[in-house]
Amino acid sequence: MTIDQLQPGQQGIITKVNCSDDWIQRLMVLGLVEGAHIKYIGAGVGGDPLEIRLFGSSMAIQRKHAKQFMVDIKND
Repeated sequence: MTIDQLQPGQQGIITKVNCSDDWIQRLMVLGLVEGAHIKYIGAGVGGDPLEIRLFGSSMAIQRKHAKQFMVDIKND
C-alpha cells in the first residue's frame, strides 16, 4: 500500500521509497524515509494535495509523489 491509498485517520510506517525522482529525494530530506511514522489527515479539494502528519507537523504532498512511498498500516 502507498501513502495515497491510506484512509483519513490511518497511520502507517514507511517501508520502502522509490527515490528515482529528485522531488522524492527532497521529501526524504524532510523526513519521509523508511521507518518514519505518518498519519494521513486528508486531501484537498479534488483529491490533491494530500495532508499527512510527520513528526508532529503537517505536510502537504502531491498524490503523484505519495505513490512513491510504500507503507504498512500501523495498528494501535
